[in-house]
Amino acid sequence: MNTEILQKYAALVIRVGVNLQEDQPLVIHAPISCADFVHALAEEAYAAGAYDVAVNWNDEEFAHIRFRQAKAERFREFPAWRKAFYEDHAERNAAFISIAASNPDIFSDVDPKRLTDASMAAGKALMDYRARLMSNKNTWCVASVPTTAWARKVFPDCSPEEAVEKLWAAILSAARISETENPISAWHAHIERLQQRTAFLNAHAFTELHYRNGLGTDLRIALPEGHIWMGGAERSAAGTLFAANIPTEEVYTMPKRTGVNGTVFASKPLHYNGNLIEDFSLTFRDGRVVDYRAQRGREHLKELLETDEGASYLGEVALVPHDSPISQSGILFYNTLFDENASCHLALGKAYPTCIENGENMTEDELRKHDVNHSLVHEDFMIGTADLTVVGRKRSGETVTIMEHGNFAF
Repeated sequence: MNTEILQKYAALVIRVGVNLQEDQPLVIHAPISCADFVHALAEEAYAAGAYDVAVNWNDEEFAHIRFRQAKAERFREFPAWRKAFYEDHAERNAAFISIAASNPDIFSDVDPKRLTDASMAAGKALMDYRARLMSNKNTWCVASVPTTAWARKVFPDCSPEEAVEKLWAAILSAARISETENPISAWHAHIERLQQRTAFLNAHAFTELHYRNGLGTDLRIALPEGHIWMGGAERSAAGTLFAANIPTEEVYTMPKRTGVNGTVFASKPLHYNGNLIEDFSLTFRDGRVVDYRAQRGREHLKELLETDEGASYLGEVALVPHDSPISQSGILFYNTLFDENASCHLALGKAYPTCIENGENMTEDELRKHDVNHSLVHEDFMIGTADLTVVGRKRSGETVTIMEHGNFAF
């Protein structure tokens, strides 16, 4: 990858993504195969005045060996030193960057119970850390760069080198880097456009959204009183404006935990715990999933829904136009960071406390009283289509068409 382009990308993640401040620590969570980009991030972070940079490397090939061969009870444990690593940095006001770049099929031959046990152990151990990020007490950002295994999944008919090159091009285009001389200025303009959409939605204070499309989706989602639409960028507890996802095309809020009824069909595969769940549908009654089907990966969907009580309820409602640049690329990325920004989506599990008035200052008990979902997981799945219609209902009973033919109607 061209060094200048890599530096532009790193600058975008540091200056707009986490918006790193003078003397602020930075933690980067990344695959070892993404070392070149991590080095570029570190260079840019120190240039921005970082107090220090710490890297938590991961190796999915080693993880695959371990998941297949280690003793099963090991996956019900989480190392105390790793918990301390995240919590200590979070308490020191560190910013956190995660590089999302994994092989979508890496764990296809692993017992789903082992993956779920590991996910639950991490979720319980890192509950306070994750709560800090979801309440924006720390700035954070998820970005991505290609790996060979991931690129070959996206472009199976290409040589490894060609696949990586094509995936790089797609990522840089989605992140608005390859199409402008000044990506940071372009991002500030993009953020402003998304925040104009949130202003429209917040002004209407809808009580319910009704989704319908040709796949068979017919779903009603109640929204809690005081809900807040967000998108583009948000502010940390200290007032720092940051963009949690690069790229991003969504505006989102939380549903009323017990107010979801009907059936929704997924429009893209869900990459979960190193496996793909495809052609699936969920049926809700009073907020809870009461039936589910999947052509592939049903056992992984079952494990997800049974993670804890909150995993079978929704925690996020997100709107993305079908004509978004990522959708128009026609590429199925097998990566939630990209696929969720090509499609309207929902998330099973924990809701973002920032999506309800004063939610970031509420305890879990207080959030529950406001019908806000809590879970160890937060898993986005895509539901948007070219014929999706979303109609909002106001407290007065008036209805407003929000999306028509997959795109915003305002």
